[in-house]
Amino acid sequence: MKKILFATLSLLITACLFAQDETAQSVQLRDTTEKTTLEVNKPAKKPKKKYNLSNRASDHFMVQLGYTNWANTPDSIPTRGFSRSVNVYFMFDFPFKSSPKLSAAIGLGVGSDHVFLDDVFADVKGRTSTMRFLDTANVSIKKTKVVTTYLEVPLELRYTANPENTDKSFKAAVGVKVGTMLRGGTRSRITTPTSYPNYLLKEANKQYFNTTRIVGTARVGYGHLSLFGTYQLTSVLKTGAGPQLRPYTIGITFSGL
Repeated sequence: MKKILFATLSLLITACLFAQDETAQSVQLRDTTEKTTLEVNKPAKKPKKKYNLSNRASDHFMVQLGYTNWANTPDSIPTRGFSRSVNVYFMFDFPFKSSPKLSAAIGLGVGSDHVFLDDVFADVKGRTSTMRFLDTANVSIKKTKVVTTYLEVPLELRYTANPENTDKSFKAAVGVKVGTMLRGGTRSRITTPTSYPNYLLKEANKQYFNTTRIVGTARVGYGHLSLFGTYQLTSVLKTGAGPQLRPYTIGITFSGL
């Protein structure tokens, strides 16, 4: 009887141990299967797109035409007509290696503003401490404009939606341009009695003008055409030489080579 009981207990213990081992193997197999399933379902990282910029047009040459005027203009200095700005720049564009849609650009060029005055003459050759704006109602001056010309260095941070084909891409840019004055003066049309021909009077003098200017810039467009806007952070005239006139411009940019 004891032998039978001992043999039965031995069989039960062996069966329990075998069952535990089989259960452990089942759990381990299930864990391995779950990990494999998770790894299979885990989304793979998309490879970073590589751009071919060998044929990239870099907007080397830029021409800007726009309407310009002075902010902070007092009532004593009325403006008239289509005052305008003409800018021509040669630019160098440097795409970011980590993100070719972004680039930095630097250039050199000339910017010129032509602001027409309404029955007022700017006395750029005056001998007073401030520049006088004289009423021309009783003088034979038909029209006059203030012309300022600068040698400028434009800087831009650019975005291009399609860096491989900038000729057919959305573009945007913000930046600043720093310039030094080449010439400041006036051009006036003088009217005389009928026995004498009319003539153009040109006067130039930088004594009243702020010879350094800093301008904030922005533009947005598609392909070779874009709209641009600028606002001058420095005044046209020196501090104490007259009102703090700050030009602003809205216009069209033609770019790309």
